[in-house]
Amino acid sequence: MDLLEAYRRSLAEFIDRVDQVGPGQWSDPTPCPGWDVRTLVNHVVGEDRWSVPLLAGRTIDEVGSRFDGDLLGTDPAVAAREAAAQAEIAAVHPGAVDRTVHLSAGDTPAEEYLSQLLAEHLVHGWDLAVAIGAEPRMDPEAVRVCARWFAGRVDDYRRGDLVRPEVPLPAGADEQDHLLSAFGRDPDWVPGS
Repeated sequence: MDLLEAYRRSLAEFIDRVDQVGPGQWSDPTPCPGWDVRTLVNHVVGEDRWSVPLLAGRTIDEVGSRFDGDLLGTDPAVAAREAAAQAEIAAVHPGAVDRTVHLSAGDTPAEEYLSQLLAEHLVHGWDLAVAIGAEPRMDPEAVRVCARWFAGRVDDYRRGDLVRPEVPLPAGADEQDHLLSAFGRDPDWVPGS
């Protein structure tokens, strides 16, 4: 599977989970310390909103503060679907994957940026699923694409304190659990743990 297809699947999977959030679950805790369901979804929607101008070649200064604060409004699921649809269009636009993206960390190949977004959607999609009691299995092919990419980045992420320490896993843990562990997630996390 190529990166764009993995990214598209991760977007769809995340939105499927947003659509499963019950009216009383928006303030439920997630595996992300200090983040409830609404905060987590708002974060990913922010990433999706940012990706559109960044993949079009805009700089952070040009985008400014337009994506600060609450991006979910009164209908978070609709806001998330709209943001994901626009992000997908931006990513699959001819030539987008070959561009340079101007991130706060410096100029970055769009392919690298899309790999980061793939990880965001997969891992935070899992966070959301376990927070609301939905099916937490991720697309195995998308997990494989993400795991291959992250294997070469995990040390940088740890040095930059971008992920929590790896969680020990039992023998026989699958590829999804290894990816979650590398991102500092306990694959057995349940609300209240």
